[in-house]
Amino acid sequence: MENKQRFLNLLGLAMKAGKLVTGEETTLQSVRKNTVNLVILASDASENTEKKMRDKCHSYHTKLISPCTSAELSSAIGKNRMIVGVCDTGFSRKMCELMTE
Repeated sequence: MENKQRFLNLLGLAMKAGKLVTGEETTLQSVRKNTVNLVILASDASENTEKKMRDKCHSYHTKLISPCTSAELSSAIGKNRMIVGVCDTGFSRKMCELMTE
């Protein structure tokens, strides 16, 4: 199984475990509160959304990755979303490992 598919499977597992926040505003609030370890942004998000999330994550020292499209992201978590925040250290570490291998 390729790493991207393993990443998406892990994302679905994190969703079932209740370790994700979804949506732009909810994720932004969680970044401000330092309750997310990783932000996943769809690669086809608008430039405005991308800039806003990159700036916010940079100022709060939160890792941001864009490994998949919104369709892949939405399919993995079962909701139509462009932005997801991972609240669990273990999940976020493994997701980063899978995307950098």
